[in-house]
This record gives sequence, C-alpha cells and structure tokens, in this order.
Amino acid sequence: MVSKKPDSVVVTDPDILGCLSVFGGTRVPFQNLLNHLKEGGSIDDFLTGFPTVTRAQVVEALEYANESVRLRQAS
Repeated sequence: MVSKKPDSVVVTDPDILGCLSVFGGTRVPFQNLLNHLKEGGSIDDFLTGFPTVTRAQVVEALEYANESVRLRQAS
C-alpha cells in the first residue's frame, strides 16, 4: 500500500520558494538534502547546517522517497 506524502514532513506551496518541495515548517528544500547526501555528506552534517529541519522529518522524507522509487520500479 502506498502511503501518502505526509504534509508535515515535505510540503509544496506556491507561496513558499515558488512551489519547491520544502520540509514542513521551514524554507529548506528537500532537494538540498538529496544534493547533500549525493555529495557524500551525512544526515548529521545536514541537520547541523539546517537546524530548522528535524531528524524525524529527514528520516520520514527519505522513507517516502524510497517507497516511491520502489513502487515506480515495480510497475
């Protein structure tokens, strides 16, 4: 079963950064996390650089992204 993207974790709002997906309650784009990890950075370093994002948000957003990718590969 596909879980719905939790609004409190990652939100897309036309009034926030031109509709980029950001961590809820922040102006930090989710893409910033993906870029950071792609460059070999750790979650801890990301959280230090973006203290308004919580570890729980990062974990839940990554779990959602992983589930979405797996479902697309399966279809």
